[in-house]
Amino acid sequence: MAGETNRLLALAREVNPEPSARELDVIASTGEQVTIGLLALALQHQGLEARSYTGWQVPILTDSAHTKARILHIEDSRMRADLAAGRVVIVAGFQGIDERNNITTLGRGGSDTTGVALAAALKADECQIYTDVDGVYTTDPRIVPEARRLSTVTFEEMLELASLGSKVLQIRSVEFAGKYKVKLRVLSSFTDVDSTDMGTLITFEEDENMEQAIISGIAFNRDEAKITVLGVPDRPGIAFSILGPIADANIEVDMIIQNASTQGLTDFSFTVNRPDYKRAMQILEAKVQPAISARGVVGDDRIAKVSLVGIGMRTHAGIAAKMFGALAGEGINIQMISTSEIKTSVVVDEKYMELAVRVLHKTFELEKEPEQELKKA
Repeated sequence: MAGETNRLLALAREVNPEPSARELDVIASTGEQVTIGLLALALQHQGLEARSYTGWQVPILTDSAHTKARILHIEDSRMRADLAAGRVVIVAGFQGIDERNNITTLGRGGSDTTGVALAAALKADECQIYTDVDGVYTTDPRIVPEARRLSTVTFEEMLELASLGSKVLQIRSVEFAGKYKVKLRVLSSFTDVDSTDMGTLITFEEDENMEQAIISGIAFNRDEAKITVLGVPDRPGIAFSILGPIADANIEVDMIIQNASTQGLTDFSFTVNRPDYKRAMQILEAKVQPAISARGVVGDDRIAKVSLVGIGMRTHAGIAAKMFGALAGEGINIQMISTSEIKTSVVVDEKYMELAVRVLHKTFELEKEPEQELKKA
């Protein structure tokens, strides 16, 4: 059924180029409705009792933000009754119902989020997400063939990895799991059922007695663009004057750097998602630059962000310096830097992204198991 939701939304836009969000939800929700019915029939054919439920039949109550609704409550009594009777319960992901009985959808990552929410409502031991990869890796194996699958990773690390570009899990599902303390396990749909492969368990730091690796993974994102407003007056409120109109246009800003002031002027740089780049430049050139008397606006939509992530960074000094030294050794210029307790991110020219990932993976020896690193230390 891959591509079905896109096909349905394309049909909607053929009928009306500017469809209402409410009707889009009615249309998009039908894809999952078909799959749950088919799965129930397949299980029944195998001699298993199975029953399918749409979001409104459970019901999964959401707010009224059509196409990007958030789950408020799940009524679990019908599911529990079926489970007690020995039935397999199949619930449509990605959808719910608001207080006015309108069908809603949850947006990107909605199916994973529904699975986590059901696990939370049923107080399950863990939520298993079957996908097209067999777990979370130290980085993308397509770029670094030596990338190692992690047996465990903390929620903090997974949240950072998801937000920084890792495509294994959508960030909303990880946020939900962290909020309701639901353990997640990522497994492959293509692994034999009798396999001993346990995928990657995403759990809580306090659940792990073993020493954590200093660095758990390297995330990257090509979908970035950098914008610099030149010659900005260095006065209170100037950041709001620049970013306020950007926020009003619903454009997300990531990394922000303001240079040291020279003769009362400074340069102000930030990154946005690449699809928002042209719109952000238009807003700055038409509205912001004249209003604040900036010298100009320049941009680059051929950058990438590379990030080291690991809770071990909290207790190990010199990680950033080691990262910068490794990149310098390969002649890779760092354009922007952002740090937190458990991550260090840099912006580099897009053409150096894969080289940067490979160099850092080797520098921090992520292909080795943590026990090997400890013995070496």
